[in-house]
Amino acid sequence: MKKAIKFIKILCEIFFGAFLVLFFALMVFIFFNIKDLPRPEKFTESIIPQSTKIYDRTGKVVLYEIAGDTKSEYVNFQDVPQSLKEAILSIEDKDFYNHKGIDLKSILRAILIDIKLKKPAQGGSTITQQLVRTYFLTREKTIKRKTQEIILALELERQYSKDQIFEWYLNIVPLGENLYGVQTASQAYFGKDVQDLDLSQCAILAAMIKSPSTLSPRGDNINLLLERKNLVLDKMQELGYISKEEKELAKNEKIEFQPKITKIIAPHFVFYVKDYLEKKYGKDYLETAGLKVITTLDLDIQKIAQDSIKEKENFLKQYNAHNAALLAIHAKTGEILAMVGSKNWFASPYPQNCQPGKDCYFEPWPNVAILPRQPGSAFKPFVYVTAFEKGYSDKYVVLDEKTNFGTKNNPYIPQNYDGKFRGPVTLREALAQSLNVPSVKVLRDLAGLSDSIETARKLGITTLNKPMSFYGLSIVLGGAEVKLLDMVAAYSVFANDGYKIPVTPILKIEDSKGNLIEERGNYQPIKLLSSKSVRLLNDVLSDNAARAPIFGWHSFLYFENYQVAVKTGTTQNWRDAWTIGYTPSLVVGVWVGNNDNTPMNGLPGVLGAGNVWHAFMEKVLPKFPKEYFPK
Repeated sequence: MKKAIKFIKILCEIFFGAFLVLFFALMVFIFFNIKDLPRPEKFTESIIPQSTKIYDRTGKVVLYEIAGDTKSEYVNFQDVPQSLKEAILSIEDKDFYNHKGIDLKSILRAILIDIKLKKPAQGGSTITQQLVRTYFLTREKTIKRKTQEIILALELERQYSKDQIFEWYLNIVPLGENLYGVQTASQAYFGKDVQDLDLSQCAILAAMIKSPSTLSPRGDNINLLLERKNLVLDKMQELGYISKEEKELAKNEKIEFQPKITKIIAPHFVFYVKDYLEKKYGKDYLETAGLKVITTLDLDIQKIAQDSIKEKENFLKQYNAHNAALLAIHAKTGEILAMVGSKNWFASPYPQNCQPGKDCYFEPWPNVAILPRQPGSAFKPFVYVTAFEKGYSDKYVVLDEKTNFGTKNNPYIPQNYDGKFRGPVTLREALAQSLNVPSVKVLRDLAGLSDSIETARKLGITTLNKPMSFYGLSIVLGGAEVKLLDMVAAYSVFANDGYKIPVTPILKIEDSKGNLIEERGNYQPIKLLSSKSVRLLNDVLSDNAARAPIFGWHSFLYFENYQVAVKTGTTQNWRDAWTIGYTPSLVVGVWVGNNDNTPMNGLPGVLGAGNVWHAFMEKVLPKFPKEYFPK
């Protein structure tokens, strides 16, 4: 008896020791599998990465989407159609609302199948487990990963409601082509918001979850996708979600899928905005933060700008001018209404028989609206307004005659556009008719070189960043490079009676939850020029009678029922043609030329850029109130 008791005691000790060893091993196993687990709370801190969308000024039209390797757009649970929820539950996890995060029967069944096949083929994962695996873990099939998945799923279910977990799942489930979430997939495959999907389309998305790449609507296995769609519908009927009649109608429905396209509207403007956003917020943040960027772009005005350039394309080609840019801003707010950086972003990149980078006079992608070009006589208003600021009037007389402004050994003898000299002329006549010789005299004798350059810098010309000693008298004729954007911004000071208003492409920016993070709020205009000087300049630049001896009475610069101030510019050897004009509400600049500086065939600013400018203005002016500059 004693021997039996002793034997039992030893046996118990052995079993207890073995239990302790196994328990300790299990604890060690669990510890090393969960010690680096992420916190489930991460879902509430930074939910799924979402792309940033750039909109027009209405906030309704998407111009472009900034995304990284993945694209995702969040949608609230109540906005997902019930049919889609039921389709996913039917095929992926019919007991979702009954279990606590894991389905032991499904796991056991998967294990038995894996043993039979001698490889990890079945998952048996619930929706909660799939969510955890997609967001926190990897898709590798190992014991460690499976253990982590189960532990996180249980903890997620303990902390959050079923609807909340399902909402997260609907927004993170992979659906092919680097698309994540049902809203993103719905827009990509069907061209509509998820809330507008019908039963058959809902079944398609549910069917794709098993293998998004294999079952892609735009892949080679469309028949497999449709077969699995029908399986989803069968499951839905079995579970009582739909009737037999609804199932048959959905099975027989012909489904049309959207072709894969990269949507972009107003591309030069879009990438100008994108560059601004990346510098301020960072590229990685933009690709994941889900920002809603409401820009200042007016799509109607943008289309008119694009059409105006296209309308004149063949005319310009006659003069060997193959590109054009147009920029329009609202003078009173500084908002960019239209930006066309080249005649056609979507055109073939190089003309026939040219060598890229060497003799290509047109490439579609560079945004000429923000690239430095010589402005010709479009620079003259900065000089004249500086003279007006110093007390000279439009009646002041200078002598228009052949003049050497250089030295005997290094002469500088500018010519007027028509090669003629007019003798005594007033500053009004000299500026309105864009006479070169008098303008050089105004710069040298009245305004002053350094003061004129300082005026241009003050008004917003950013490219005049060299020491004053670098510049000479030729600057009044456009001898230094400027940007169309800067020129239009600077001219807006003239339109605003001497006040500077910051130019902006942004109205407001919201984060993924609708919180405002940036807005074009109240701004304080800065008075840079006296009203007297600006009003005198505006009166001269809108004086059709004063410009008529050179430009004619009914040139492209004239509008019968509107007061519009305007200045043209043509650079040496016909490389650039400019026209910049404005009303109290609108400032518009146009550049015409070739990307590689190839000379045009005798095309002056008024005939080249002025032609495009007039076509644009005559369509856009009626959109603004009829106003007159203060006297």
